[in-house]
Amino acid sequence: MTRPQHEEQAALRGLLHSIADDLGREIPDQWVKALTAVPRHAFIPDRIWVGDDNEPLNRADDPAGWLSAAYANAPVVTQLNDGAEPVDGEVWPSSSASMPSVVVRMLEDLDARAGMNVLEIGSGTGWNAGLLAYRLGDANVTTLEVDGRVTVAARTALGRAGLHPEVICADGGAGWPAGQPFDRLISTCAVNRVPTAWLDQVRDSGVILTPWENPWIGWGTLRLTVHDGRAEGRFMPYGSFMLMRGHRSDLRIFRDVVRDEHVPDESVTELDPWAVAGQDADAQFAVGSRLGDVWHARQHDPDVDGVVVRLWLATTDASSWAAVDWDGTKGAQSFTVWQYGARRLWDETEATYRWWLDHGRPGPDRFGLTVTPEGQCVWLDSPDNPVPQR
Repeated sequence: MTRPQHEEQAALRGLLHSIADDLGREIPDQWVKALTAVPRHAFIPDRIWVGDDNEPLNRADDPAGWLSAAYANAPVVTQLNDGAEPVDGEVWPSSSASMPSVVVRMLEDLDARAGMNVLEIGSGTGWNAGLLAYRLGDANVTTLEVDGRVTVAARTALGRAGLHPEVICADGGAGWPAGQPFDRLISTCAVNRVPTAWLDQVRDSGVILTPWENPWIGWGTLRLTVHDGRAEGRFMPYGSFMLMRGHRSDLRIFRDVVRDEHVPDESVTELDPWAVAGQDADAQFAVGSRLGDVWHARQHDPDVDGVVVRLWLATTDASSWAAVDWDGTKGAQSFTVWQYGARRLWDETEATYRWWLDHGRPGPDRFGLTVTPEGQCVWLDSPDNPVPQR
């Protein structure tokens, strides 16, 4: 065994231990075999971006650092700005290799078995499709990728690994009618609504598994079972993925929402804004599930006397907005609120937070979704208990 091969095998063993630690149990045997036979580093491009600042890391310049990133139990950014040059220096991740422990969780929850036909939405690096193809066979896996260059890279990496699922450059939101019906559909990008095409292309009793995003928070994984042209299922409290390109909205507070001529109403709240927009992901998920089309953003040092951080809220149609000011005092008891538009967004947020407390602080696993060709409905605990929508 060569030194590079020894290092790769040591890195793989470390990753398997990290995944098991994250899962809190042993990885199922069939996925250990797949993870070993389809090594992650073989799907990671030579140039990646790491850290909060998306610093470039080239394999040729730092092979040890690159291998460490390839086998870390963490996402790896593999593309910025949809492959385009940054505008005004703005850099944002647009494609990545998913966190390996989340990949394993999703593959387990997908529950794809021998002989099943699987459609994957979002090929990315091709690694996830490779794991599925190893387990199910090339002929039973179809993977779609909207980005042409990413499609070619995924197909090439899979071929080098001796795997040949069908890799197609197409918009995953439309599914793949030519391959239907599918027993399983798995998305590796988040959606904020389930495309009706997916309902049409998954056979009765089949499963749709997708990361979820509402405008307030991108977190959670949805597992739906299809019956008679509709689908129903629950959310699970894991997974944070990039949003499907067709579901993106490029809203900016000062470009699209707030105008100089807006005259907001001023009030005071005792609700700490970070209770609904801080570290409590359960609270954020609940707020987003009920408010529906409201998003938020933080503005640090907003050049306003006495304000350290301002929390902005806005509707996705940019018709209403609110702002809550924090002066930096730990344990502050009151906060100034500004609201503009037909909707009183902070009032709605306060009411939603009280609703969440009254219902026992439910996490995503108490929420579910029913999807029909006519629309979708979020519910709490059971489908006959729809979440009130603002």
